[in-house]
Amino acid sequence: MIRAAMSQETTDQCDRVMNLTAADRCAFVKNTTDCSMEDGFINYLYLAFCLLSPNLTPLTITLCIIWLFFLFIILGLTASKFFCPNLSAISTSLRLTHNVAGVTFLAVGNGAPDIFSAIAAFSHPHTAGLAIGALFGAGIFVTTVVAGSVSLVKPFAVASRPFLRDVIFYMAAVFWTFVMLYRGTVSLAEALGYLGLYVVYVLTVIISAYIYNRQKYSVSDAVQNVTQGPVFQSSDSDDEVPYSTNGSIQQEYEAEYRPLLPYLESTSQILLNSLNPVDNRKWRRKSWSWRVFKVLKTPLEFLLLLCIPIVDPDKEDRNWRRPLNCLHLITAPLACVFTFQSGIYGSYLIQGQFPLWLFTLLLGLFLSAIVFCTTINDCPPAYHSLFSLLGFVVSAVLISAAASEVVSLLHMLGVVLSLSNTVLGLTLLAWGNSIGDCFADITIARQGYPRMAISACFGGIIFNMLFGVGLGCILQMFRTHSEVQLEPEGLLTWILAGSLGLSLVLSFVIVPLCRFHLGRAYGIFLLIFYVVFLLIALLTEFGKIHIV
Repeated sequence: MIRAAMSQETTDQCDRVMNLTAADRCAFVKNTTDCSMEDGFINYLYLAFCLLSPNLTPLTITLCIIWLFFLFIILGLTASKFFCPNLSAISTSLRLTHNVAGVTFLAVGNGAPDIFSAIAAFSHPHTAGLAIGALFGAGIFVTTVVAGSVSLVKPFAVASRPFLRDVIFYMAAVFWTFVMLYRGTVSLAEALGYLGLYVVYVLTVIISAYIYNRQKYSVSDAVQNVTQGPVFQSSDSDDEVPYSTNGSIQQEYEAEYRPLLPYLESTSQILLNSLNPVDNRKWRRKSWSWRVFKVLKTPLEFLLLLCIPIVDPDKEDRNWRRPLNCLHLITAPLACVFTFQSGIYGSYLIQGQFPLWLFTLLLGLFLSAIVFCTTINDCPPAYHSLFSLLGFVVSAVLISAAASEVVSLLHMLGVVLSLSNTVLGLTLLAWGNSIGDCFADITIARQGYPRMAISACFGGIIFNMLFGVGLGCILQMFRTHSEVQLEPEGLLTWILAGSLGLSLVLSFVIVPLCRFHLGRAYGIFLLIFYVVFLLIALLTEFGKIHIV
């Protein structure tokens, strides 16, 4: 558990509710500070113990798990379809190189659900165990299950220097966190050190790529001067792995189905087509399971399309949709007002008289009218790149709101099921935030790019660990104006940290001994390691393993 130094109580008082009779639980939830869920739209504890009958507790848990599933869909959908593309557009506008964009903007986009979940968990002492469990749990899941699955799907030789670099930096981050847990306190300088370590990692990636490219070109020029012929090189850097971007594939696909004669859509047709999340051609080619999942996502995707603009630099028109983008100037600010910090600004009155949401609506209508009257459907304006910044902000606010809801819901499930926040973090929260990366990396490996997949495994979790702990602790210090103290939730936290450290050390030793070839035997070993770890963690949670 994590608390401010000034706090007198370290245990979550709300856990005691299950020791009371059913008739007394509602009053206990109403009068206990730890049971108040200020960071969520719904007070799930009040819902479970006051609004619904105690006889309906199994139904309540089932509905909450279904709602948790949809929250994870919202997190993944917002990050992949809206947050990441706008970050890519911003990096393109800033003319960043692929190395810099990959370890900064792309890392932020891929780790957005994990980072916002960690920040939301750190915001309260009684849910901070979720952050520790989720960050360590996701680290073990990605470095064992995901990396092991990639090795099983496509055995390959990993790039030696990038692999060792990523493992060393991740081991340093885990060891640092282990020391902080042992000492029991985190100062502002130490929290800033987490962010500083990631800056060092980014600089190392950039400098090593620059040195490698210079050496490659110098050797290539020297050999060509001698042989005067083509040179075929083997690469020891994952920067040299070829890949096909979604943008180029999309362009080829659209070019194939582009009409021979120009066809001008009306403004209303552009609006309706832009809000349609279903591609009819793709629908006919996909399997029935994909269609079922798409039906579940369609209402959420429609609402997100209505609120979040997307700028796509790979398209000729940069995804300029004049009527929809003008509508975004109204809906996007309103979405921020009604979702930022769980909607507390939705009822805010400017100087106690004028509603903030009404002012936002009027300002949006004014800007929308100006843009609509000064632009045309076929050509994006010069300031179209600013819509990527708007989309980035709205996506971040929505992801933060969904992450806060996930943390509040998991806290309720922990209280009702008498489970610690750590075990919920290392299972449900870690799985929910990592399952999308798992399928994405396996798909990349099947397409013939396992090096890219294994690089994504380690690069993303380094960012999540350093920014999740560092930024979460810094924000907590600003709220409490004191140092953050770390108090492990018993033996389980040490098993979690030790297992992650052990998996990294074993990979650091075994992979070089195998000459950096990741085969199926190594993949099976990683999967067995995760199963054993999960079994030990659950046995510890239920008291079967304990310190005498």
